[in-house]
Amino acid sequence: METTMKICTQSLCFYYRRQQVLHDINLQLPANQITAITGPSGSGKSTFLMVLNRLWEEIEGCSISGKVTMELNGHVKNIHDPALPVRELRRKVGMVFQQPNPLPMSIYKNIAFPLHLAHVNDKIQIRENVESALRQVYLWDEVKDRLGDDGRLLSGGQQQRLCLARALVLNPEVLLLDEPTSSLDPEASNAIEKLLISLKSRCTLIMVSHYQDQIQRIADLHIKVLNGRFST
Repeated sequence: METTMKICTQSLCFYYRRQQVLHDINLQLPANQITAITGPSGSGKSTFLMVLNRLWEEIEGCSISGKVTMELNGHVKNIHDPALPVRELRRKVGMVFQQPNPLPMSIYKNIAFPLHLAHVNDKIQIRENVESALRQVYLWDEVKDRLGDDGRLLSGGQQQRLCLARALVLNPEVLLLDEPTSSLDPEASNAIEKLLISLKSRCTLIMVSHYQDQIQRIADLHIKVLNGRFST
């Protein structure tokens, strides 16, 4: 069966002021798979993720050349096309960072927050979506009786799953993960790995990782980065 390509880059280059960080990246990343990206610190891994959801646009002095296309809503789109608002892109391309970053609000409001930004106002729908997202990350049974508690009071592993739930509540087509298990203990890391594998049926995952054993366990495609140059 032919594999659908979810993300394609053509001659992609990234610059921070006068420094070139990414060099002529040409990649095809398959849909509904986990692509792992590895390389030394400072080689451009996290920068590549920021390009994929246009987070780089919020950093002064950055620029790109080349092209990035994604298959979104069944159509191939240039993600830097002015006709594609960045807010719309980020509804389809979620991101989870290395350090859990729960918002200074309750567990429930942490998950509901993206729905409010997306102008979802139906309280019943919000409640259902919040519960669904927490169930997806196997956190519902642990927090269902304390949804009003501050999300920052959860354990490290729970916080990371909370952030995953927040990224999943809008049903993204692509999930970007920047070393999502680096700050977790082995038990929590194992839970996150199992979760990521289960998510492949509903989205495409691009993950930065420096754990070779983790890559062997869960990645379908392994891309290596050195000095801003990518190779498979």
